[in-house]
Amino acid sequence: MSEEFIHFKKQRELGEILSVTFKFLRENYKPAGKIFLKLVGPVFILLIAAVTYYAWTTLGETFISAAGFDSSGFVISFALMLLAYLLYVATMTGTIYHIILSYMNNRGEIVPSEVVSGMKSDFGKLLLLTFLSWVIIFAGMLFFILPGIYLAVPISLASAVLVFRREGIAGSISDCFQLVKNNWWMTFATLLCIGLIVYLVSLIFQLPVIFYYMIKAFVVATENSGANISEVFGPGYIILNVITSIFQYLIYSITPIGVAFVYFNLNEKQNFTGAYETIQNLGNNN
Repeated sequence: MSEEFIHFKKQRELGEILSVTFKFLRENYKPAGKIFLKLVGPVFILLIAAVTYYAWTTLGETFISAAGFDSSGFVISFALMLLAYLLYVATMTGTIYHIILSYMNNRGEIVPSEVVSGMKSDFGKLLLLTFLSWVIIFAGMLFFILPGIYLAVPISLASAVLVFRREGIAGSISDCFQLVKNNWWMTFATLLCIGLIVYLVSLIFQLPVIFYYMIKAFVVATENSGANISEVFGPGYIILNVITSIFQYLIYSITPIGVAFVYFNLNEKQNFTGAYETIQNLGNNN
C-alpha cells in the first residue's frame, strides 16, 4: 500500500498531472510490477522475439536484396512484429488500467486477483478496441495527417473509458469523443507533454545504439573498406538494438498512467463523480 492514497477522481492542471503520474509510479511500482510481469511478461517476451526476428530479417534483406532474393521474409517478420505489438499494447494498457482500478476500489491497495479477473473479462474487447483505434487513426492520417492527429487525441482515451466505465467497444469510442469535447487543446497539450517526457526518457537507452553506429561507421570509413554496410549493421548492432527495445517498451508503460489521470480530469469536469463521492463519504461519516 502506498504512503498516501492518490485520488484519481480529481480535476488537475497539466503540471499536476505530470507530477502525480510519476508519484503513482514511484509509490506503487513494486506491487504493480509483480502483476505487470505476470500478465504482460509473456506477451512482452513474444514482442521482443518478434522485434529480434524483424531486425535480423531487415539486416539480411539489406544484404541480399541486390542479389534478387525473395523479400517475403521481410514482409512476414514485419507483420509478426506488428501483431505482437498490438497484443502488447492491448495487454499492457489494460493491465495498468485494471491496476489503477483496483488501487481506487481498495483505497490504495492493489489486489492481484482483481486485476487478473478484470483482464480475463476485458482482454478480447481491449484487443479489438486497440486494433480499431489504430485503423481510425491511420485512416485519418491518410487525409493530410491533421485529421489523424485530431482523432488520435480522443481515441487515446478509449481503452481507459472501456475499463473505468465498463463500456463496450462502440460506447468507449463514442464516450471518448464526448469527453474531449470543448477540451481538445488541453488534452492534446497534456498528452503531448506526457509523450515527450516518456520519449526523452527512452532516448537515454537509444544512446548506446547511436554511439555504436557512429563509431562503427567511422572505423569502416577510415579503414577504406568500400563502405560495406554489413560491417556497420552487424550482429553487435542488432543485439544493442534489441536490448534498447526492451527498455523502451517497458518505459512506454508509463504513458497509460498519465492517460488515466487525463481521463479522470476530463470526467470530473463533466460529471463531478469524485466531488459527489466525497460529499457522500462525509455524510456517511457523520
